[in-house]
Amino acid sequence: MPKADGLVPGARHVVIPDGIVSSAWPRVKGTCRNIGWGFDPWQDAIGRLILAKKDGGKWASDLSILSIPRQVGKSYLLGCVIFALALLEPGLRIIWTSHHTATTEEMYESMKELTFHKKVAPHVVKCVALQGSRWRIQFKNGSRVDFGARSQGFGRGKAKVGVLVLDEFQHITGRALANLAPTTNTAENPLILCAGTPPGPEVSGEAFTMRRTAALEEISNDSLYVEFSADEHADPNDRRQWAKANPSFPKRTPERAILLLRKILDEDDFRREALGVWDEVSAHKPLVTPQQWKQMADVGPADDVRPDALGVDMSHGRDISVAGCWIEGENAHIEQVWAGSDPAACLEWLAGRAGRRVPVVVDQASPAASFLPELKARKCSVVSTSAANMAQACGLLENRITTDTLTHGAQKPVTDAILGARRRPIRDAGGWALDRSDPTSAIYPIVAAALALFGATSNQRSKGLGKVVVLR
Repeated sequence: MPKADGLVPGARHVVIPDGIVSSAWPRVKGTCRNIGWGFDPWQDAIGRLILAKKDGGKWASDLSILSIPRQVGKSYLLGCVIFALALLEPGLRIIWTSHHTATTEEMYESMKELTFHKKVAPHVVKCVALQGSRWRIQFKNGSRVDFGARSQGFGRGKAKVGVLVLDEFQHITGRALANLAPTTNTAENPLILCAGTPPGPEVSGEAFTMRRTAALEEISNDSLYVEFSADEHADPNDRRQWAKANPSFPKRTPERAILLLRKILDEDDFRREALGVWDEVSAHKPLVTPQQWKQMADVGPADDVRPDALGVDMSHGRDISVAGCWIEGENAHIEQVWAGSDPAACLEWLAGRAGRRVPVVVDQASPAASFLPELKARKCSVVSTSAANMAQACGLLENRITTDTLTHGAQKPVTDAILGARRRPIRDAGGWALDRSDPTSAIYPIVAAALALFGATSNQRSKGLGKVVVLR
């Protein structure tokens, strides 16, 4: 995915997809111009890239991400794009989601105002508020735009969505994105548009952070990433930095609008939300870069080879992951071997696959600790870990990544978990562990893998004694 800094006026970073041969933007822009909507140069450039096409007519980027401060004009741009597409493409289904209900309703009201235009009104059937804080704009050609808040569960389970807009992208987790993205799977040529400000430490912004990292490290080749931001150590009162971050300042965004943000936000929040500055050293920094993790992928052992240990972890939402670890010589391989949300089914699987020979590792602080009595009753070789053991497990994981002696099965749940995981210190143990305090952060697959690695390492060391080490 080549960098194209300078392609969008005022943008700090522009990373474009491969294979662009044309764009639907001239047609969309022409429709907007006929209605009376115009665009500034930076909006014109982004619109052309969002709607860029490959040879054959498919979107060059099925995922476009804008890291952009408040008070710039991104909602106007994205609103005009989806409105024009709805007019041009009969039967197009569009979903606009924000994190908060109030933000979603505000966007609906703004879009509703556009339907009153004399050149638009004849094409609109109705604008209506639905049950459950949802809204809809219905067009005569069968297209529609549905609005709803992700915090209310809106969007999940829908299908054939041609355009999915994820506003307030800083609030979306990897799991929420995984739940929403399939809504576009059955659409012929889907488009996902994401926009937000840099995530702060109080939000679970791993989905945004991971994709920014992938873009800047040029890992993906089918996504668009555009970032507007001030300099990393900018003076928050410097008007020149305001202009760097906000291409609409001062022509369309007046000084008083930014001064109001300066008044109501603390300095760190102002830097993120008004100046678009990312926390380069933050809780979101991954344990491994996407490029490193990609290079560590391997097919692993044959299906009939028993793992040296199994690790089990459970999320706050009671989703379960079982990982296996195989050690051969200097190398270790980890994979997720079972996943689901049925504890009884998981216990049956573990009892049948692990038996008495393969250690099953469960952390005492995990919700999965409820499995321990039942596993012991079924005569499984149980390893119950403490905080100190968890620090050792995470240390083993980090050491193997550093020394290039770890491979994995390239499974999406494990990849998303490790790239979104955060560290927390374990003071008594003198180390660190993966932070499970955020109930929206789906780290349990990599926790299970770390536990499996710990159990396999302990098992290897104990083989000379002819028994499995059981820690309590």
